[in-house]
Amino acid sequence: MPKKKVRSSTEAFERARVTPQKKPYVLRLYVTGTTPQSVRAIANIKKLCEIHLKGRYELDVVDLYQQPHLAQGEQIIAAPTLIKKLPLPQRRIIGDMSKSQRVLDGLDLQKQK
Repeated sequence: MPKKKVRSSTEAFERARVTPQKKPYVLRLYVTGTTPQSVRAIANIKKLCEIHLKGRYELDVVDLYQQPHLAQGEQIIAAPTLIKKLPLPQRRIIGDMSKSQRVLDGLDLQKQK
């Protein structure tokens, strides 16, 4: 039976620091039908997610015309509204997501240069 290698907590910390875990993002975008602003918001957030969060995000798009009851639970007062559920802290961004830097700041992401 092979012995398990015992690692010190310092070694584990150093390894975690060098290869940081990228947390998955859970996002929900509330829109109102197929209005131009809603369509732009969907396209803009999908583009930003593919560039900055590729493979580590979940995006749900909720049409408030089809599911108005979901707006009450989340206290949605304007649309489009993006809610970052995870990682915490939860954040809300209102608008068509065209101001990329504002959206990245709201998602706690650094703009890649």
